[in-house]
Amino acid sequence: MIKRIWHGWTTHENADEYQTLLLTKIIPMIESKSMEGYRGIEVMRRELETEVEFITIMEFDSLDLIKQFVGDDYTVAHVPDMAQAVLKRWDVRSQHYEIVTAPGS
Repeated sequence: MIKRIWHGWTTHENADEYQTLLLTKIIPMIESKSMEGYRGIEVMRRELETEVEFITIMEFDSLDLIKQFVGDDYTVAHVPDMAQAVLKRWDVRSQHYEIVTAPGS
């Protein structure tokens, strides 16, 4: 299993709008692609003093399946225009981690 991790930051004023956009449009758009080996996505939110940070963690069966999703340059982050409109900044590259332990192991 591979986790694909991405960060985005927005203003306090835009945080709820971005969260709604992410949960009601962007994630359903991703999941509608019915990608082989895609196991789901987690969204985390953290309030900071001057901004709000969001982290998404996607899970795939393998790195090869991530490449099928985003292409050979699999670290490139894909941030839709609608998200860019409300984010202040974001990772231009996603990080990938191999899961080496599982719960209960």
